[in-house]
Amino acid sequence: MALSVVILAAGQGTRMKSALPKVLQPLAGSPMLGHVLETAAGLDAGAIHVVYGFGGERVVEAFPGRDVSWVLQAEQLGTGHAVAQAIPHISDDDIVLVLCGDVPLIRAESLQPLIEAARAGAAVLTVVVDDPQGYGRIVRDGSGQLLRIVEERDANELERRIDEINTGLIAARADHLRRWLGALTADNAQGEYYLTDIVAMAVAENVPVAAVKTGNPDEVRGINDREQLAQAERLLCLRRARNLMRHGVTVADPARLDVRGSVRCGRDVFIDVNVILEGEVVLGDDVRIGPNVRLKDVHLGAGTEVLDNSVIESSQAGTGCVIGPFARVRPGTELAASVKVGNFVEIKKSQVGQGSKVNHLTYVGDSVIGETVNVGAGTITCNYDGVNKHQTKIGDGAFIGSGVMLVAPVDIGAGATIGAGSVISRGAPAGELTVARAPTRTIPNLQRPKKDSTGK
Repeated sequence: MALSVVILAAGQGTRMKSALPKVLQPLAGSPMLGHVLETAAGLDAGAIHVVYGFGGERVVEAFPGRDVSWVLQAEQLGTGHAVAQAIPHISDDDIVLVLCGDVPLIRAESLQPLIEAARAGAAVLTVVVDDPQGYGRIVRDGSGQLLRIVEERDANELERRIDEINTGLIAARADHLRRWLGALTADNAQGEYYLTDIVAMAVAENVPVAAVKTGNPDEVRGINDREQLAQAERLLCLRRARNLMRHGVTVADPARLDVRGSVRCGRDVFIDVNVILEGEVVLGDDVRIGPNVRLKDVHLGAGTEVLDNSVIESSQAGTGCVIGPFARVRPGTELAASVKVGNFVEIKKSQVGQGSKVNHLTYVGDSVIGETVNVGAGTITCNYDGVNKHQTKIGDGAFIGSGVMLVAPVDIGAGATIGAGSVISRGAPAGELTVARAPTRTIPNLQRPKKDSTGK
């Protein structure tokens, strides 16, 4: 039997108090629905159908290029009604797995027992919790067999004491499911078509229906408000931190590492506290990341160290670099091996050659810096004329003194020395000292202005 996945993603999520559809709320660097789609993709499904409603095209547009069948639920009339919108697109020979767009922590391996159990008829994923309030209860007979699922609003006092709940994740053979969906009614407290009513129908028809109990309540958490979203964020980041540690990464405090993307690490990597990793991050062997660092779409070569409070985005560094503290490396920057980027330095869309140093209080933008160049403190590449960006080129072995303004477009020759405090706008020849500053003058007996008795 082939597998078809149906993801329910039509709800508004009123408790989020947001104009953004609930399934697009950000979770660990991706929309909530994105995590469910990734899980579904890991199940080798023949087709993935996403039932959307609130937010309309915004939901579809958030996932361009996805191999997904988008199914509109124009009216939100319950989970059974939602699945009914997708069932015409599914073959009777398939197993249908129903996932929820607001249950994003479920893993593919946790769903496999549910799928296997459904091959005989149907199956629901359940969990035992300390506080079942708000959830549908699993009702079993005296021998422990599943009888039905009752929603809390429709449950009696005895049923509300049951601590085994419905997770909302259901699988069934498509031929059975199609028949049961056609027989659903909205005769209940919410006036909706409950997907869970198919359990009682299966029991009535003597079709095998299993309650597959998961031992991990965190995986089946539903997210309905901001507090639950924050809890899920922490759980997911902790899961990712533990995965890094299993692969040999030293994490100073897993509770204070935020992994909001994919991370690949070499051997003996160290990550300090309050680090944020976003997008695609690759860390080579022996990389060390200091505290309060943010990396987004970054590739760092072996032995590179990022010191405290630095931010690096869409850039790469070679082996043995030292970046920070308090450095900002902006998109499009390429650092060769053994480059030093020091404190309060900003580099944007530039190439810095092997062994070069940009140590203090400097801005480098749209520049090509050669090898073994020293850029002095307070240097600025003046790359923007108000309309266009222009490039600065600095040859190998050049020495740029402190407080220099390089007015682009400008070329500094290999081995050139630029005197401190110079404003260079016409280039500088290789191997020579270039100084461009006014001569020092002393004005004797200068009387600085003073405030009068009124303070003016």
